[in-house]
Amino acid sequence: MQVRTIAVCAVLPVAGVLALTACDPLGGDSASGTGPRSVSVQIAQPRHLLPTNANDADGAQVLSALFAPLVQYDGERRPRELAAESIKSTDHKVWTVTLKDGYTFHNGEKVTADSYINAWNYGAYAPNEQSNGYFFAKIAGYADTQAADPDGPGPRPVAEPKAKTLSGLKKVDDRTFRVTLSTPFTEFKAMLGDVAFYPLPSTAWKEPGVLADGFEDALVGQGPFKLKGGWRDKSTIEVERYDAYPGDKPSVDSAAFRIYDNLTKAYEEVRDGDLDVIRTIPAEKVGQAAKDLDGRAGGSPDSTIQFLAFPAFMPEFFKGSVRRAISMAIDRDAIVKSVFHGAQQPARSFVAPVVSGYRENSCGASCQFDPAEAKRLYTEAEGPATLQISYNDDGGHKAWVEATCAQLQANLGVQCTAVAEPRFGDVLAKVEERKAVGMFRMGWPMDYPSMESYLNPLYSTAGSSNYAGYRNARFDNLVNDAMQAPNEGETIKKYQEAEDILARDMPVIPLRFGQLNYGYSARVKGLELDVYGRVDLTKLTVSAAA
Repeated sequence: MQVRTIAVCAVLPVAGVLALTACDPLGGDSASGTGPRSVSVQIAQPRHLLPTNANDADGAQVLSALFAPLVQYDGERRPRELAAESIKSTDHKVWTVTLKDGYTFHNGEKVTADSYINAWNYGAYAPNEQSNGYFFAKIAGYADTQAADPDGPGPRPVAEPKAKTLSGLKKVDDRTFRVTLSTPFTEFKAMLGDVAFYPLPSTAWKEPGVLADGFEDALVGQGPFKLKGGWRDKSTIEVERYDAYPGDKPSVDSAAFRIYDNLTKAYEEVRDGDLDVIRTIPAEKVGQAAKDLDGRAGGSPDSTIQFLAFPAFMPEFFKGSVRRAISMAIDRDAIVKSVFHGAQQPARSFVAPVVSGYRENSCGASCQFDPAEAKRLYTEAEGPATLQISYNDDGGHKAWVEATCAQLQANLGVQCTAVAEPRFGDVLAKVEERKAVGMFRMGWPMDYPSMESYLNPLYSTAGSSNYAGYRNARFDNLVNDAMQAPNEGETIKKYQEAEDILARDMPVIPLRFGQLNYGYSARVKGLELDVYGRVDLTKLTVSAAA
């Protein structure tokens, strides 16, 4: 059994990260019980911490400590009010949000309806270039906050948006605001748990709609923890308990989010008791983690699906059963076992198991490994003699892409090449330029727990991430009908009918679902990770000594 080492405080440089050994980084010695109880949690470097611009899991982990969302998700991933007292609608188009009383920002300012309206308007306004701006697209007036190309011949400079604010946001009183959507959306309440919908204090603004200099560096939230000092260019982001928080009080006094660019190093430190929580155990360590950590390792599903997409402009993929044959020639289970060491799960559906309406094998026979039938269908359809899979080289995809190519070569009798691009944006640039990229890798985590969060952005004709260019009017109509259905049962029924169309058309090949593989030290109790891989610091406890 590994135990936490007691030693003189030392700061050691490790792979560009400062590893704090055996001492509480926020003051006091929690191992001896003489100081505040702190917990250390592994993260990667966040790109941003402004809620409307933070779209990575690590930034969201920090923000989940600093803010309380309007809704949180229960064990069945249904939205339940948290910072909101109620969220109501009679027609699923006009929603009234009433805030709970008693919430204050960490600077003492009271949270009001304006705190949300101002933050959301800033996020939606296109010139602010907020990566989470698309979350506000369902709110009336969003189109007017976006830049547009003017009509007419000659050069077409981007025009200024018609409006700086969303016409669908209206303040009723200090604790109430009204949200009018462009069209009804039955599941709008579920969206409101995302970081994009967090509020901001009046001190965030230099003037209306203009962010104050330095605010993001010293972020002020209204959640159970407050930021201690700045966070940029540091090896550790420190937060401490906010005693005026009206919700569930955390049992820990503080938390240190330690930044690692080397998961193996983080794994070694949690094994040795010098790190309390590793949110992502390296795939090659998953099989031995239970032994290494004396049983303190866990696994749970996350929402990510990995798949291969077929560009609509490459006709060689759209002959007969070519796409189906390629899918049937891939042994998903073998790749999960050999490449991922069981750290992911084979996918035979187009939505992840974490959402209501998921069906275990909605893809049907097209996602079953059958090399003989795959070869027959591929030959019959006169599939291309060479295949290519394009992928981004910065995401650790090389091994499984090459393994997939090897299977296609063996099972279809073709040549297959794995082509790496530096970044995913480079892959998409070639797709947009209609270059011969072959199949290309995509991964997608849900934004909120709904089938819509997969089906609409990825496959609808106007979907924000429909990079493959899939078009099916019947599919579009079913998704739109589902979004406006009067109840959950009808909503799911329509989504499933739309998913059945994907299973018939196979615009992409589902490959794997993500899995959270985490570990923790002997000090930690009550560790829970949500489907986004975020540690709930209000439920976690730490002992004074291991």
